[in-house]
Amino acid sequence: MATTSARLLSLLSLLQARRDWPGGLLAERLDVSPRTVRRDVDRLRELGYPIRAFKGPDGGYRLDAGARLPPLLFDDEQAVAIAVALQVAALSGADIQEGATRALNTMRQVMPSRLRHRIDALQVTAVGQPATGSDSPVDRTVLTALGAAVHAHEVLRFDYGSTSATTDAPPRRVEPHHLVTWKGRWYLVAWDLDRDDWRTFRCDRVSPRTPTGPRFTPRRLPRGDVATYVTGRFRGSTDTSAWPCVGEVILGLPAAAVAAYTRDGLVEELGPDRCKLVQGSWSWVGLAAALGRFDADIEVIGPAELKAAFGGLARRYADAARPS
Repeated sequence: MATTSARLLSLLSLLQARRDWPGGLLAERLDVSPRTVRRDVDRLRELGYPIRAFKGPDGGYRLDAGARLPPLLFDDEQAVAIAVALQVAALSGADIQEGATRALNTMRQVMPSRLRHRIDALQVTAVGQPATGSDSPVDRTVLTALGAAVHAHEVLRFDYGSTSATTDAPPRRVEPHHLVTWKGRWYLVAWDLDRDDWRTFRCDRVSPRTPTGPRFTPRRLPRGDVATYVTGRFRGSTDTSAWPCVGEVILGLPAAAVAAYTRDGLVEELGPDRCKLVQGSWSWVGLAAALGRFDADIEVIGPAELKAAFGGLARRYADAARPS
């Protein structure tokens, strides 16, 4: 039989894996008697875990939510996923950077070495866009209020931008559908009840009013998928989600330098002075010209149309450089 401490950890892991556990099945999985399971459950309760017993043909146990967050157990994949998410949380646009950093440090301290090596090997590089104007991070209470309204499908009223307290304008009334991030900013995708159309609101300009309104039946977004809709919206059209021409190149520049001047490309760091860029445009020649502005060595990964566009531009530029 395993030691009591090891058995308690195994029991806790099982209780977190599914909602209800019959007592007999727990005893079988732990290779102990039902009486031992009852004693171990009592020990976990003394440690602050809210475990509730339920009646039934076999009886069983359920790990409920409590008044405070008790210690949790994660398997290897869960721990890695959480650590990666915490690394990029600083660029979410919400004021959670300090909390995310402290949480990541706490996790790394207790991680076994094999997991720390996996986290360090990932080398997640989150490159943010340069700040513009007087933007400020979104208050977590605003995000919480918006997220709750989205989850509950409740009509939301809020003041937006300069209408917050300086004018007599009525509050906006919307059916909130999605809370999304785009380029380090948070946006609310909602159906505007007064304008009878879809709208995208910057969350840092939203001041929610209480209480929320009645429940609503969610609508179908144009093209169905929120990522497709938001991508097309910021490109000036809800009819398309992708550029007609998308190419992939390797640039002889640091990822941070490229990301600072890339509006919606995907930048991946390959080394201190080398990165991969996936970029789109309305034409292959336009894409080749845009990539040339980085003034760096370019290696075309694909497609062939992009390589041909570079060849066409090279001939034009060579002709333009010849003395008249």
